[in-house]
Amino acid sequence: MSEIKVLFVCLGNICRSPAAENIFRDFIDRERLPFGVHIDSCGTASYHIGKPPDQRMQDRLKAHGHSHQGCARQFAQADFDEHDLIIAMDHNNLANLQSLARHYSDSAKLRLFSDFLPHGAPKDVPDPYYGGTEGFDTVITMLENGCDGILQTLQQIRESE
Repeated sequence: MSEIKVLFVCLGNICRSPAAENIFRDFIDRERLPFGVHIDSCGTASYHIGKPPDQRMQDRLKAHGHSHQGCARQFAQADFDEHDLIIAMDHNNLANLQSLARHYSDSAKLRLFSDFLPHGAPKDVPDPYYGGTEGFDTVITMLENGCDGILQTLQQIRESE
């Protein structure tokens, strides 16, 4: 069986999406799955291409016991071909991705991160870039809370193949 490929997307790929990539990778590394999972992240904008995650996010991920690696890149239409599940951090990023979709099968891969959060959670993962430590911690907690829902979706993808 081939691995399932997941892509997390935010605006600049230095805060939310690399945090989601690292947190979900840590989560998957603890699971004993009967299939492989490839995890990546990118941004819809080109502001930070080639840069590591924001140092504040790296520091908070480390404080929460997570890895904190990454190198920012911009989303490309080829990502639709390369990934099975593409998860946007907020409605604006989702709209940007939808505008790049070439056909229904591209759009069908798109999801909003809040789709994986418990009922009543915020609809967008807030961008902590202009805030303080508390904002980064809030984002990390939201991302941690979505891991089980994402895993269930991956299992459904695998079962439907």
